[in-house]
Amino acid sequence: MEFEQTVANDLLRIRAVTLRPDHPFTWASGIKAPIYTDNRLTISYPDVRQHIYQGMSDLIRRFYGEATVIAGTATAGIPHAAWVAEELGLPMIYVRSKPKDHGQGRQIEGVLAPDAKVVVIDDLLSTGGSVLNAVKAVQKEGAEVLGVVADFSYQLPALDENFAAANLTYHTVTNYTTLIEVAERNHMVTYAQKDSLHAWRKDPANWG
Repeated sequence: MEFEQTVANDLLRIRAVTLRPDHPFTWASGIKAPIYTDNRLTISYPDVRQHIYQGMSDLIRRFYGEATVIAGTATAGIPHAAWVAEELGLPMIYVRSKPKDHGQGRQIEGVLAPDAKVVVIDDLLSTGGSVLNAVKAVQKEGAEVLGVVADFSYQLPALDENFAAANLTYHTVTNYTTLIEVAERNHMVTYAQKDSLHAWRKDPANWG
């Protein structure tokens, strides 16, 4: 894909992704990981965010061409969804992680018709739990979710398992494998570190 390596390089260049296989991070889940990702940084770089939303738009045109609404996940997916909706000339909504505890108690903001065909946008896919919760909220309103599009995926086995269970597809502008290839080409990781990074993706619970 045109944007796959470009965006991988972007994420490394602006340090939205940090690779640290020799001194791993501890995620909130307790898992040790050689990578930390903060894609919220991308919104501060006009060239980077343009590459991302153009890549997302291309994916939607290719795989979900019948989409009538773009949905962003709160909060990280909202800006990307806005740019994609503008690029495609489509309405946009956004989905809260849970319904508001005041007012009308809405979980979805914006206009969502029951016959809408929706693509859900997120910035990052790990196991897919949070974005699939957003998908369920959209489906609860009677709309059809065509699939999910995101900036980046760790390509963890659990992600494919969870999407298969939900009978849903996803596509990302770039991914973990491409990122490691770009990092090695840019001499940001050694050959041994590359092997360790790939081993983590295959079995993160037992890595290290």
